[in-house]
Amino acid sequence: MARRPAKAGGSIARGAGLALGEAVFRSLCEALQAGSYRAGDRLREEEVAQRLKVSRTPVREALGRLAARGFVEPAGGRGLIVRNLDISEVLELYAMREIMEGAAARLAAEHASAPEVDALRDIEQAFTEASETDPAEMARLNRAFHGAICRAARNRYLDNASRELQDWIALLGPTTFTVTGRPTTSHGEHRAIIDAIAARDGDKAENLARAHIREALRCRLKLLQKQ
Repeated sequence: MARRPAKAGGSIARGAGLALGEAVFRSLCEALQAGSYRAGDRLREEEVAQRLKVSRTPVREALGRLAARGFVEPAGGRGLIVRNLDISEVLELYAMREIMEGAAARLAAEHASAPEVDALRDIEQAFTEASETDPAEMARLNRAFHGAICRAARNRYLDNASRELQDWIALLGPTTFTVTGRPTTSHGEHRAIIDAIAARDGDKAENLARAHIREALRCRLKLLQKQ
């Protein structure tokens, strides 16, 4: 079994002009994506503040934003807990993901530069070399792969929406790369998408990307059946 990542720790670094509350919020979102927090985990202001070495005020602000987005919910006076999505929400999430990933691949086929295509191949090579005993690393590289496609699409609104969608995906728990055979099939799907983008074939890139997400959903449903 893959080792679960440790809770996010250490003080947070603020970029120029970045408010502390925003920095805490981003740190918590990154912790969700990394699997440091999972559905059912409890978040308490004091513990988060101590871990990030900040006061409770920006933590309260950040947790409020997470609650407003529906990522966390009250836990009976004992802080907040990370939400557990029901099956209908999972299906809705993947339906939107299929649309967005397809659009990103199509636009990337139109706009991606040669260095960006090369970068996609480099990420996919690293994904191939990652050990199947480390699904968390494969999941990280997979996020990097899809993020690179989205940036190559040259659409800031799609990029922003994709980032939020990744936060929701993080609530689903174990990566689909824990499903037997999924790393291998995903590798082939990734390569085909890259080739279509490199060939400037938007129709093919979109269709392949959408099929890739449908296969990811199939594996996700397998995982949910075991819970």
